[in-house]
Amino acid sequence: MKVSFRWFGSKDDSVSLAHIKQIPGIEGIVGTLPDIPAGELWPLDRISALKEEVAQYGLKLEVIESVNIHEDIKLGLPTRDHYIENYIATIRNLSQIGIKVICYNFMPIFDWIRSDLAKVLADGSSVLAYEKAKVETVDPSILFGKMEGEANGFSLPGWEKERLKLIKELFELYKEVTEEDLFENLKYFLEKVIPVAEECGIKMAIHPDDPPWSVFGLPRIVTNKENMLRIIQLVDSPSNGLTICSGSLGANPENNIPEIMKYFCEIDRVPFVHIRNIKLYENGDFEERSHLNSDGSLDMVEIVKSLHAAGFTGYFRPDHGRMIWDEEARPGYGLYDRALGIMYILGIWDNLENLKKEGVKCFQSTIS
Repeated sequence: MKVSFRWFGSKDDSVSLAHIKQIPGIEGIVGTLPDIPAGELWPLDRISALKEEVAQYGLKLEVIESVNIHEDIKLGLPTRDHYIENYIATIRNLSQIGIKVICYNFMPIFDWIRSDLAKVLADGSSVLAYEKAKVETVDPSILFGKMEGEANGFSLPGWEKERLKLIKELFELYKEVTEEDLFENLKYFLEKVIPVAEECGIKMAIHPDDPPWSVFGLPRIVTNKENMLRIIQLVDSPSNGLTICSGSLGANPENNIPEIMKYFCEIDRVPFVHIRNIKLYENGDFEERSHLNSDGSLDMVEIVKSLHAAGFTGYFRPDHGRMIWDEEARPGYGLYDRALGIMYILGIWDNLENLKKEGVKCFQSTIS
């Protein structure tokens, strides 16, 4: 299991590479070029410069998140072929600098949705939170303004201003788009890009919808095991893979995260994993919490055990952390709590490795 850390670049991140390098066990950066609009080509010189910057600190750049999908591709418009050609050219450029995984998503309009970016918990930390009643009763454009005001001056991935300027037009275009339409449009995209990714030695890893249900009436398809299995079967290739995100899928208590992780890892379709914990409430609300098992509703120990049992050798990163110790950063992407998360996950992993070396059969797992 390769340990990585998401980084938005020296101009758009409060966390420095110098600090990331000091996290024990860290191997690489999950990089991005956040200023390039969805659908535009990622220039080779920009990608190469990012790799060189990361390499100066002895870190690897082998995972990119995200090369965002233009809405015309998701909508299946005639203009999609132009943006798919740009995507293919970007894949080829990324392969030239040694990128192994591209994490992307296929969520209409919004990549993720929360009602609060800084909900204060009893311990004084703040977290991203989803209150169902707030989301269901708010105008999306008003929600964007609220989130922008809570972003601490940083950009919000998936909530880019140039995309959201067209929010009313986009909602109108999606009015007649069904989940089946979205599956068909994803299939069209994958049929074009997966052969190129395979040729380039890159694994595409689609990220689950966050949260994994329809919001604002928009269709969502990366929501459960059944749909993810359907997606990897749309184009049957080792390069058509999944990013398994415990927090995104785990917002629906019907999703058995350890079982899902183990299943797809064992058939070698999981090149990338996001691990975070969330606290679920019966009314459908949830809050992001620390990685500590007892702090949320997800079983972090079983999740890590599932990866270990499947012989996972791909990349993982700690997902959203709390804002703690007076840190000011992009919500969910501070240094301190994500670093704590890495150490907690590696502690579980090291214990499993020691038990394996000693020939001790692990305690009974809940994974079927």
